[in-house]
Amino acid sequence: MSVRKQKTAKPAETLSGQVIAAFGRHYSVEAENGEIVSCVMRGKKSGVACGDRVAYLSAATGQGVIEAIEPRVSKLYRSDAFKEKIIAANITQVIIVVASIPSFSEELITRCLVAAESERINALIVLNKADLIESTREAMVALSLYQNLGYPVIVLSALSDVSLLRPYLKNHLSVFAGQSGMGKSTLLNALIPQAKRATAEISLALDSGCHTTTHSQLYRLDTNSAIIDSPGFQEFGLSHIPKESLAWGFAEFHPYLGGHCKFNNCRHNGEPGCAVEAAVQHGKIHPKRLMHYCKLLNNI
Repeated sequence: MSVRKQKTAKPAETLSGQVIAAFGRHYSVEAENGEIVSCVMRGKKSGVACGDRVAYLSAATGQGVIEAIEPRVSKLYRSDAFKEKIIAANITQVIIVVASIPSFSEELITRCLVAAESERINALIVLNKADLIESTREAMVALSLYQNLGYPVIVLSALSDVSLLRPYLKNHLSVFAGQSGMGKSTLLNALIPQAKRATAEISLALDSGCHTTTHSQLYRLDTNSAIIDSPGFQEFGLSHIPKESLAWGFAEFHPYLGGHCKFNNCRHNGEPGCAVEAAVQHGKIHPKRLMHYCKLLNNI
């Protein structure tokens, strides 16, 4: 009597795609054929970020399970002593959006720049709400420090003309970063009208904005250019950066690092024979930047 052989189920094919939206533990993945697939991560794993390239298995029509995150080119993330928050992955440019109203934090700008430098990501600053002429002039006085360091500073009004920014977006996966109320969503809507990101009024009494963006989303400008819009934040922790590496996050410190100080383990915070502090005294480094560095050093 013949025995019928049982057929072995064909293993499911692993597909590739890019995460274009992150909603907590649920993700929208754009497949290579352009289909948008709603995915979850296998098991209790997390850490997927907008911009990630992932391998996933199709579970049902329009649904899938992420099996693995492909190696990242870069990642922008913030952290405190207890947890890390990945803002975006595989980006090539950070666009720090600020405005004169509500007032912006220079310390927060510095933290974003340090995070970008640590991942070798381009950075530029956009001063929005240029229609507020008097306060924009005052803001540019502060921002000229970063402009002199080589970071591009673009002044515009998202409500009237964003053409100055468009050339900087070409062939980049950019991420908008900054405090709430700076006009990131308005800026994105001006660049990509179909985005239709929610916007809100700012509180003049509290000198702050409201959180209108609740999740990260990737929007394509063309085949080689895209923008990730992320929720606004009021803090940007850098606990993931070792203290001994922090100084490399300050571009103008670089000529004075790597053996120029009297002591090899110099932290540039009051030690004798420090080349960085000597550069400050000789006008080569702005005192405010050393002050920001020392404050960060004591907080991470």
